[in-house]
Amino acid sequence: MIMLRNQQQPDNNNGNFNFFFLSFFVISILFLFPVPSHGCSQTERGSLLNFRSNLTFSFNNTILTSWVANDDCCQWEGISCDDNGFVAVLSLPINGLGGRISNSLAGLSQLTQLNLSYNRLTGDLPTEILLLPSLSTLDVSFNHLSGKLSRPPLGNYSLRVLNLSSNFFTGPFISLGNLARFLMVLNISNNNFFGPFPSSICNLSQELRVMDLSHNQFEGDIPPGLGSCLFLTEFQAGVNNLTGPIPKDLFDMTSLKILSLPFNLLSGILDGTLITKLLNLAILDLSSNLLSGELPASISHMPLLEQLILHDNQLNGVLPPELSNCTNLKILNLRYNNFNGNLAVVNFSSLSNLNKLDLGNNNFTGEIPKSLYSLKSLKALRLARNSLKGEIDPTMLELQALSYLSLSSDGLRNITTALQILKDCKKLTAMILAKNFFKEAMPTDDKWENRYFQNLQVLSLAGCKLTGQVPLWLFNLSKLLVLDLSDNHLTGPVPAWLGSLPYLFYLDLSGNLLSGEIPPQITGLHALMVDKFEFRIDQGFLDLPVFIRPEKGSGLQYNQLTELPPAIYLRNNTLNGTILPQIGQLKNLHVLDLSDNKFSGIIPVQLCNLTNLEKLDLSTNNLSGMIPSLLNSLHFLASFNVAYNNLEGPIPSGGQFDLFPISSYEGNTKLCGALLQNCSNQSRNEFPSNTKHMNKKIIVSMAFGIAFGGAFILIVSILIICYIMKAPKKGQNETKLKSNASSTSSAPNLPPSNSIFVMVPNAENSSTKNLVMSDILKATNNFDQESIIGSGGFGMVYKATLSDGYKLAIKRLSGEICLMERQFRAEVESLSSAQHKNLVCLQGYCTHGSSWLLIYSYMENGSLDYWLHERVDGNSVLDWPTRLKIAQGASRGLYYIHQTCEPHIVHRDIKSSNILLDEYFEAHVADFGLSRLILPYATHVTTEVVGTLGYIPPEYGLAWVATLRGDMYSFGVVLLELLTGRRPVELFKFKDSSGLVVWVNQMIHKGKQSQVFDLLLKGKGFEDKMLRVLDVACMCVHDNPLKRPTIGEVVVWLENVSGDMQIH
Repeated sequence: MIMLRNQQQPDNNNGNFNFFFLSFFVISILFLFPVPSHGCSQTERGSLLNFRSNLTFSFNNTILTSWVANDDCCQWEGISCDDNGFVAVLSLPINGLGGRISNSLAGLSQLTQLNLSYNRLTGDLPTEILLLPSLSTLDVSFNHLSGKLSRPPLGNYSLRVLNLSSNFFTGPFISLGNLARFLMVLNISNNNFFGPFPSSICNLSQELRVMDLSHNQFEGDIPPGLGSCLFLTEFQAGVNNLTGPIPKDLFDMTSLKILSLPFNLLSGILDGTLITKLLNLAILDLSSNLLSGELPASISHMPLLEQLILHDNQLNGVLPPELSNCTNLKILNLRYNNFNGNLAVVNFSSLSNLNKLDLGNNNFTGEIPKSLYSLKSLKALRLARNSLKGEIDPTMLELQALSYLSLSSDGLRNITTALQILKDCKKLTAMILAKNFFKEAMPTDDKWENRYFQNLQVLSLAGCKLTGQVPLWLFNLSKLLVLDLSDNHLTGPVPAWLGSLPYLFYLDLSGNLLSGEIPPQITGLHALMVDKFEFRIDQGFLDLPVFIRPEKGSGLQYNQLTELPPAIYLRNNTLNGTILPQIGQLKNLHVLDLSDNKFSGIIPVQLCNLTNLEKLDLSTNNLSGMIPSLLNSLHFLASFNVAYNNLEGPIPSGGQFDLFPISSYEGNTKLCGALLQNCSNQSRNEFPSNTKHMNKKIIVSMAFGIAFGGAFILIVSILIICYIMKAPKKGQNETKLKSNASSTSSAPNLPPSNSIFVMVPNAENSSTKNLVMSDILKATNNFDQESIIGSGGFGMVYKATLSDGYKLAIKRLSGEICLMERQFRAEVESLSSAQHKNLVCLQGYCTHGSSWLLIYSYMENGSLDYWLHERVDGNSVLDWPTRLKIAQGASRGLYYIHQTCEPHIVHRDIKSSNILLDEYFEAHVADFGLSRLILPYATHVTTEVVGTLGYIPPEYGLAWVATLRGDMYSFGVVLLELLTGRRPVELFKFKDSSGLVVWVNQMIHKGKQSQVFDLLLKGKGFEDKMLRVLDVACMCVHDNPLKRPTIGEVVVWLENVSGDMQIH
């Protein structure tokens, strides 16, 4: 799959279009008009077939047939030859090609164009291909290529277009030497190049037209030398770590049409004298830097300027009136600066082409200038968080193209007039008017026709202190997704008709004076009932990002609407009655806040059905009874508060409930439990209904303890007997170890070909019913070595491709199994009940004599160990969001086997090679429960105790009994692998065999914790999140098992790294 990095893109769509159009034109012109050929030579045919033999195909590809059926390679798909029969063009974009690029392509001596873009190719880019003397276009963009580029030798080259973008190349960008002499297009964006800025490229190529170095890790000042690129029309170097001022000779590139340097650390001022030299500039994007000073008036001397994007800097002063002379402007974004003064100094009416205007978060004063209302093309307008005043003028009706409007915190007056005007802006999809119209009355014009606001999807009137009731006209907003009326003075009931809004997923009525009970209709909100994977939010309607902040944070940031959690906020009202049990059917709900009301009765146990719930706040009410213990099954619950009620009895234990602070329960004098008073110290009169039940529990616990002790002694005795009877002699065991890998295809005792596999009923194996041994033999080529995809302490794993293309993983257990076949079947069927999306679930099994086969789901991307330690470009593919996603998924899988499934399972061998990744890099825990089938001393595990070297907790040296806390130690090591990219014990480093855990602890004690992170993760803006995960990992690998967290706590902590979000 193609992994795209999760980085904010600058607003340079026109630049990308221009580049791809130019590249496509250069690549395609000859391909569209091929010259008749005389047939290719056998040498070139062999080179192409060698190239093909190194490829893999993700779907039925005609290359498989067309490159074989015809001897003349000039007739093959993607090939064009010149009139002498030499291959001139090889073009195979978007073909799902995997594998490596063979250097055999260097045998195509007359190749002029090579296009392998938008595939899944891996490995290095062979230098020999770059050196082809006739090659003019090389495009390998959007692949998984990696490694460092080699410096080309001296020679005569013809390269015009070099596109290496969106791969995983690393290292300093080397000097291209003579290779760059005729270069016109250079695109190395979206890679991992680092080091100083390669400005020398301009000295080597006087013909350069397009240069894109964005989304890399170049650092330091931009050195002189860019001025030599006299014909450069597009220069992009955003999202790097560039510092210092913009060099003066950059403004000598007078042919520039696109200058894009966002998300760097550039400082200094915009020199008004120099900038006027860029008379051809259409896009200027210097956003998210450290620029200061005023916006120069001379910017008006750039007649072709279409996009001026300077947001998130430290610019100040008033806007120059000359800005109105930039009549071609389409986008003007100056948000998050320190501009001030009256906006009326700019005559916006002359900017007739303007479609996006964002001046939010500055210090502008005065009224909204009337000249703005004449902009017929304006689609998005944000003036939020300034010091404006006055009313919305009726001439705003002229903005018929307006889709997005944000005027929050601007001191506006007369909400009735404002809504009367805006209701006729028929294309409005987002209307954010929060913190205006202070203490006015909410308009209640129930006679408004239902044709008003018909496209509105986001409405915020929060913080206005409006009086009145929730207006009935909102009932007509059938497309509404987000409704925020918080922090007003609205009275009356929560309207029942809110439950009929089909797409509403975020409702905030907190901080009002609403009364009465929650209407049952609210529990019928469709968007909160559907599965989270079924309900999707279309982001296309938002012309600007919605302004949101972390709920508990003070910082402000822009983000997309999808960051808002599906939520119901009703806190701080005067609502009463009981909490409706039907709320439990809102399975997509992430936040439920009913705090600071007058609710009474019990906490309904149905809330445990809210499986996606992340925050539950029921504090400061009149609730009574016990806290439902089943709430500890809410795996993602990160915030829980029931303080100041009348609750009694024990607080839930286990999972995340061991994490919540004592403040979550304060003000409930009859609660007891681990954080509070001991429940045994409570008077019996306080819980008369529970006394017999508690006594019965004690008796049952004692009986269970006696029974368990006896059973344990019996099991140990049986294991010893089995070992004596079945353990091979030392010489035999050594022979088996040596021959294990080579005995796959010829191993005896395979089940007969007509043996039937017992398939486990689940959603994944619908296409694998009625399998027999002959199907598996054919699918694995008789368990040939070529089919091996893994091996471990429990045996070999084979890839099986059935006749219909469906793929399975077959595990041949290789240890001595001390179980009768009936017992084995019982154990396996018990394991098969463990079904979770983050487990590699058992799909079936087959037994015959001493042969034992298990069928599992096939994981397309192999193991985490492979990506971190084996694959050359693996670390660069796994960016931090992907690694965090893997950690979260693996923790959920481990939580399931530790605390949810019955019986609970101790894994005993958590390691990165037992965490498998599907095609979407979702983590699946493998090999759980197999230790119950195979004696630990009869497997090929490399240690005498359970587990694998580097993952074994220190206490396992004292006893071989595995524990849940031991699993937590091993999982902590996996987290350290994700953070550092290192193995638990580095191979072949005998001088320092202390291991990963000791090294990380030493670095932390030296105050160098930020230096333990994988170099490929640095400089991406995730250091804070990585430090939080490092804290979790260190707690997991604590020497004292009792001080390690439970997996439930770890799940909550890892999910909490992302944080809750809320609109404002």
